[in-house]
Amino acid sequence: MLKTTTVKDILSEKGRDVWSTSPNTTVFDALRTMSEKTVGALVVLDDLEVVGVFSERDYARKVILEGKSSKDLPLSEIMTRRVIFVNPENTTEDCMGLMTRKHIRHLPVVEGKELIGIISIGDVVKAIISDQELVIEQLENYITGAYLPVSSEPLESRS
Repeated sequence: MLKTTTVKDILSEKGRDVWSTSPNTTVFDALRTMSEKTVGALVVLDDLEVVGVFSERDYARKVILEGKSSKDLPLSEIMTRRVIFVNPENTTEDCMGLMTRKHIRHLPVVEGKELIGIISIGDVVKAIISDQELVIEQLENYITGAYLPVSSEPLESRS
């Protein structure tokens, strides 16, 4: 039986780095950080409490399309406040379903009340593809007989 990949597995491979900022940071400065760190979202923290997420999508929809200036606009005015979290035990299937239903691309990971990481839709897709490749390999091995024990005796006479 195959083990289902969990958020914990994803974090152990990609690491637990979380790039964050404060609600008072300007949109411009947040975008600069995102560019430097090559990430698509930042977790917004206020005294270690997650109060929002700021993503490229927030910028496109709430700043550019509304004609606002990113140089003076604080994140608190446009960040996504309803943050959806997952925990380390959630599976990739759980995450994919949640991301699809809620139309989101980033999920902060919490254990208890502590922020321990963040995963993206890309992380989830990569893990699902890896799982599927393993299933395909195992099925190919089964079909070709690669899993049969090596013996010159017919299967019926083995016990």
